[in-house]
Amino acid sequence: MTRPTPFACGCAMPHQSGFACDAPTDGTGAFGAAADEAVLRAVFPAAPTRRAMLATFGSATLMAAIASVFPLGHAREAFAQTPAAPEKRDLKIGFIAITCATPIIMAKPMGFYERQGLNVDVIRTAGWAVIRDRAIAGEYDAAHMLAPMPLAMSLGVGVANPIPWSVAAIENINGQAITLAMKHRDKRNPRDWRGFRFAVPFDFSMHNYLLRDYLAEAGLDPDRDVQIRSVPPPEMVANLRADNIDGFLGPDPFNQRAVFDGVGFIHVLTKEMWDGHPCCAFAVPRSMVQTQPNTFAALLRAIVEATAHANKPENRREVARVVSAENYLNQPETVVQQVLTGTYADGLGQVQRVPNRVGFDPFPWHSMAIWMLTQMRRWGQLTRDVDYKGVAEQVYLALDAGRAMREAGIEVPASPMRSYVINGRTFDPNDPGPYLAAQPIRRN
Repeated sequence: MTRPTPFACGCAMPHQSGFACDAPTDGTGAFGAAADEAVLRAVFPAAPTRRAMLATFGSATLMAAIASVFPLGHAREAFAQTPAAPEKRDLKIGFIAITCATPIIMAKPMGFYERQGLNVDVIRTAGWAVIRDRAIAGEYDAAHMLAPMPLAMSLGVGVANPIPWSVAAIENINGQAITLAMKHRDKRNPRDWRGFRFAVPFDFSMHNYLLRDYLAEAGLDPDRDVQIRSVPPPEMVANLRADNIDGFLGPDPFNQRAVFDGVGFIHVLTKEMWDGHPCCAFAVPRSMVQTQPNTFAALLRAIVEATAHANKPENRREVARVVSAENYLNQPETVVQQVLTGTYADGLGQVQRVPNRVGFDPFPWHSMAIWMLTQMRRWGQLTRDVDYKGVAEQVYLALDAGRAMREAGIEVPASPMRSYVINGRTFDPNDPGPYLAAQPIRRN
């Protein structure tokens, strides 16, 4: 896979964008890199000349030469004091009407985009295939995507050609469940589900991979013993009511809406399968990172700050009120509030209290991406071996997210890699081969 051209950072290290540099020699971070880029563009307006000079002398030597005749230090200080103006202010972001999109949605009415100098339209979209197609067509500047989608798009899986998109931030962790029709309330053992019809939001989704893994651990082949079909989340409850499906592993608020409507019950929260798993992501075309670094940085700041606000328990009721509105989730406020606060009716006559039923943590762990890639390989979506770690590093922009998180006062992990326990099995992202080989059911 061809890697994107790195940003010419003043620290003489290759980065995906000017937002990525955390430890440059001049101590000015991303702002210093942005200043250097602006000065380079002013001194060498023609892009071919600029690239040739960088290739010949290297960024460190070239910037040192410029600094001998230009007050580069003052420029860096100025950039550090005031973020550079976005190259493009008017933006369109597509989203699906689920609670996973909470930071993307609330950033509009609560002013997070506006504070970064952006005029953003958030556009409710019917389904994930539509999101993907409109993003590829350039109709959306950025998009709410399922966390595996940019990986698949960048590898050319499920699309005609590789389309380089990046995960700038994770939107939510946990926040999903398996919901079954009320007629199955006595069938709580998944071994009894042979012949069931399940819905998931999309083939390239955590929902699909977690459901398949859960079924396989119970001894069911997800391609032979049950049916799994893709259904847009807003249509899941109606399909359950019409008896077109027996259950779904889907995003909220539709698990809770099925309970609210009396047509289903929550069998298990996905946090019981993998506590802290990702679901959705804030995705951008890789070209934005390279050609509109100030816009990208402003967007990422807005998303990270909105995510931090949504993650605080004391803000959850207010956030539920905002995002449940007709032009966003279009759901009863009490349904969304039950999801976000974690105090909810389970459909079986009990009130559950699970404060971390859904969380909002923006850090795009490379290890999460590696697990998703192993599942693409496991179930035959990915028909060849790839450099899992290399793809994860390219698509999941942990450096950029970490920088934005530090600016927002959020603790940043020391490494983008960590192990997980998923449905009882330990996954080591540094050595995924044994994990994949040990799976009880797989297509590849």
